[in-house]
Amino acid sequence: MGALAVVALVGRLVVLFALLMLVPLAFAWADHDRGEQAFITSTAITALVGIAMSLAMRRFRRELQPRDGFVLVGLTWLLLPAFGALPLLLAIPGLSVTDAYFEAMSGFTATGATALAGLDALPLSVNVWRCFMMLVGGLGIIVLAVAILPLLGVGGTQLFRAETAGPLKDQKLTPRIAETARGLWTVYFVVALLCMLAYRWAGMSWSDAFMHMCTTVSLGGFSSHDLSFGFWNSPRVEAVAIVFMLIAGVNFALYFLAWRQRSLLVLWRDVELRAFVGALAGSIALIVLFLMANRSYPTFEDALRHTAFHVISIATTTGFASYDYAQWPVFAPLLMILLGCFATCAGSTGGGIKMVRMLLLLKQSRRELVRIVHPHVVNPVVLGGGAVGPRVMQSVIAFMMVYGASLVSLTMLLLFSGLDVLTAFTAVVACVNNIGPGLGEVGPAVNYGGLSDFQTWVCTFAMLLGRLELLSVLVLFTPAFWRR
Repeated sequence: MGALAVVALVGRLVVLFALLMLVPLAFAWADHDRGEQAFITSTAITALVGIAMSLAMRRFRRELQPRDGFVLVGLTWLLLPAFGALPLLLAIPGLSVTDAYFEAMSGFTATGATALAGLDALPLSVNVWRCFMMLVGGLGIIVLAVAILPLLGVGGTQLFRAETAGPLKDQKLTPRIAETARGLWTVYFVVALLCMLAYRWAGMSWSDAFMHMCTTVSLGGFSSHDLSFGFWNSPRVEAVAIVFMLIAGVNFALYFLAWRQRSLLVLWRDVELRAFVGALAGSIALIVLFLMANRSYPTFEDALRHTAFHVISIATTTGFASYDYAQWPVFAPLLMILLGCFATCAGSTGGGIKMVRMLLLLKQSRRELVRIVHPHVVNPVVLGGGAVGPRVMQSVIAFMMVYGASLVSLTMLLLFSGLDVLTAFTAVVACVNNIGPGLGEVGPAVNYGGLSDFQTWVCTFAMLLGRLELLSVLVLFTPAFWRR
């Protein structure tokens, strides 16, 4: 009965997803491009399937139980990219089902890994759809549904916990979960609007400003040009991207609280935010000095410009590029990918393990070192002036164990399939952490289109695993989850 109730709710979300396809369809009509028929057909198919699912299971409607929320989130994130791939299949000749689903999953999870080449020649509506999926997936379609469709009868708390990133997801900003979701999406769209206007001011066309706004605030990294930000080669455009990537890399709940309290002190007092800024500033300084020492750039200004843009792009898991940074000495790109594993804040649109988990792990390590010397000392883990409970620490440690095991397992799968070590490892790290480009055969100057179908499906699963923070997906494969 529970599974049937979940299918009914997924049907309603599929209908909502069909309505979102009207956005690229409007661009197709305005631009008279060849994607128009593809989006008309895809919208109709998606809406009909969603209505059929909802009507067939409507008698099973009931309040969701905690584990139903995880099933709903998992099923939604598997199905919606399939419908998102439909316009790509219909509008791009010769595109395989594997690559279309990979592209849609990459967009929906805000990863930014692409299997497509010739982006400049694609219909405008197709590029808009690729980027718009990132905007929707940035904070999550489930959170959107909880925010604007409370009449669904969905157990909002269960969905919000299953969808939201970070170890402190049980904290409430408002008494009602729907009000919290609406507040976060309001902040998200205000930032998105400011970002689009800033890109337009910097010199982008309105359509490019809209698409790159979608992929900047979601920290996704898709572009409508094969050269990404190298297409403009503009310090002003890159500066706008840097500002809004930094904004989107911060916990959106802090902006919500700052607005309610009418004070920016909320931001400054946040330990995770200060660590985020410190890690980026320190890494930029280190890589600038490293590149200057290796004579990679003739002037300090050039080194600073390219380093700041790419460090912030990769560390925030966005994945924009204005230059093939894989040509730098290998220390620099590897350090940037390492930053992408943890630099963004919990509650942001970024991927990775999140800075707050890294801070907790460092504090726990320091605590254990103190206990070796002083076995009986009372030394709790403290974050932001408050003691962190053992339940949170246990979840962080469990997450990190699963995270490490997932990276190793997926890398071994890609090595088994014939990829070289550098490509296999960085592709897995880039997909699990939703960074996008890796190194080697999946570096910033190439894409994932050269992978085999098996390798592409491994990377697709890695993106889903990372976007839903591993445990929310892997719990579905445990016998205990399905036991009554």
